[in-house]
Amino acid sequence: MLSSVLDLAAVCKHFNVSRETFERLHIYSQALQKWNPTINLVSKSTLDSAAVRHFADSMQLWQHRKEFQSWVDIGSGAGFPGLVLAILAAEQSLGSDFHLVESDARKSAFLRNVSRETGVKVIVHTMRIEDFDAVEADIVSARALAPLSDLLEMSKTFLKKDGICLYLKGQNCQTEIGGASRFWTFEAEQFASETDVNGTVLRVKEIERVRT
Repeated sequence: MLSSVLDLAAVCKHFNVSRETFERLHIYSQALQKWNPTINLVSKSTLDSAAVRHFADSMQLWQHRKEFQSWVDIGSGAGFPGLVLAILAAEQSLGSDFHLVESDARKSAFLRNVSRETGVKVIVHTMRIEDFDAVEADIVSARALAPLSDLLEMSKTFLKKDGICLYLKGQNCQTEIGGASRFWTFEAEQFASETDVNGTVLRVKEIERVRT
């Protein structure tokens, strides 16, 4: 479990990223500090521990990915986890596309600004998730967005048949799985969070609606 007092340099060392990636994440972190008082990107109380609370929390998803060409992050907000993961992908020159779906125009402006400042290309869609149909995704990610059943409803519409979903969930994960199973069939793997003792990384695939 990563200590909440770690700074961004220590977090990047833990995940063994390059100097260039650290510098991009540092630019991102500085932008978060600058913009947050104006548009409330994240809770003010989490800014001092943002390196672990937001950046490391997002970075831990990278190890659970599959090969991909298109990654869609829904309800992107301040870019956690989608923009952080796009920065990790840029280190490896994968040539893949990251789509960030965010309905709030001010948060979308923040995402585009960080994309410009870091030189990491992402495609920001300022729209409701229900209206998004731009691509078929190999991977869909989300953090602190909605209960699992609702996430599956949102994701299923643009997830490839062999695609996966990576969701960051809290202490109610098992309850959410039980509730979603009333409406969906799916395969779910649970991994202990590296940043939250009560957190779970949930990897979901083979999603189908229950037939009635």
